[in-house]
Amino acid sequence: MFPADIRHIMQRILTGLFTVLVSTISLSAAEHDQPRDSLTGTKRNIVTKIIDYFGTANKHELSRRPDFSIIGGPHYSSDTKFGIGLVAAGIYSTDPSDTTLYPSNFSLYGDISTAGFYMIGIRGSHIFPRDTRRINYDIYLSSFTTYFWGIGYTYNSRDKNKTSYKDLRVTISADYLWRIGRHIYAGPTVEYNFIRASDIKANEFLWGGESRSTNSYGIGVTARYDTRDHLTDPYSGWFIQIDQRFYPRFLFNGNYNFSATEIGINNYTSVWKGGVIASRAHLDYTIGHTPWGLLPSLGGSHTMRGYYEGRYRDKIATDVTIELRQHIYRRSGAVVWLGAGSIMEKFSDFRWKDILPNAGIGYRWEFKKRTNVRLDLGFGKGEWGFIFNINEAF
Repeated sequence: MFPADIRHIMQRILTGLFTVLVSTISLSAAEHDQPRDSLTGTKRNIVTKIIDYFGTANKHELSRRPDFSIIGGPHYSSDTKFGIGLVAAGIYSTDPSDTTLYPSNFSLYGDISTAGFYMIGIRGSHIFPRDTRRINYDIYLSSFTTYFWGIGYTYNSRDKNKTSYKDLRVTISADYLWRIGRHIYAGPTVEYNFIRASDIKANEFLWGGESRSTNSYGIGVTARYDTRDHLTDPYSGWFIQIDQRFYPRFLFNGNYNFSATEIGINNYTSVWKGGVIASRAHLDYTIGHTPWGLLPSLGGSHTMRGYYEGRYRDKIATDVTIELRQHIYRRSGAVVWLGAGSIMEKFSDFRWKDILPNAGIGYRWEFKKRTNVRLDLGFGKGEWGFIFNINEAF
């Protein structure tokens, strides 16, 4: 009943999102529409209304009431195949009179694809007045038929280990941060994950006797050093994040008892007019008996773009990326990046020959003020993927 209920809820939400998209465009246009254009005397059609809607999406002033807009588009990746994504993005300020305060942001996102993939989720950051506190959250549900190559580079690099299965997961994560120093924030973090693998076609030995269905409850602390000039589209500054979560048995984690540490170091530097160099070094590792579905991995829409999400997984995953972001004309921009990543069971297992290369190009369109819709084409070792998403990858 649990999977069926989730599927029913997600289908209803996705249908509602598309309905809201049409309604929002119509209402937004109607608010400013007249029977005829005041300058030309011609009647405005639906195409003109839609163009006007997106043409003014990034021109609203910040207020306590969210400035809310919706956009959708096609995408392709090696794991989800051809799909349609829909993003409802909003920005607002908890103190509009403070022009130095970061805007708060949220995005409600949905996705369906020809591979049977569907997802619905919401993520965002709420910034309190004077930036004394922050709440960051991410909640999503997803289900799709995907592949599993086992655990570790040796298994993951062999195409013959590719095993089809259906992946169903629910993830809820949030942190509450206090500013404890100049640009320094810290506070508690919580996370819940439900992951279930079903309809496994072959090679069940790759799971190594692990449970196909797990519930994981984690608690911990997070610390951040943040000098970015903007949260969603920074031109300058540093962002350093350290997350430490614990998943002890007494928190209903069954036979699993493990900890997870994630460290990210980002830098943003303006190099010329409209040009920004963004770089990121990222490390994710676990200690203890970690469920297969929560092992650190490479790939997806934020790290090592172009790799099949979850193909390369082990107890340690690390990657670095350097990206040039260039404004081109009006609301359009482009990016190009180079990166590399690696997985291993323990640090002493690192091998230069196992490093995975990564590169790609992308297009950016300013949907909201300093909030970009991105289309990325990423390439990896024998893989590639086309990604549609909101906000920068890092």
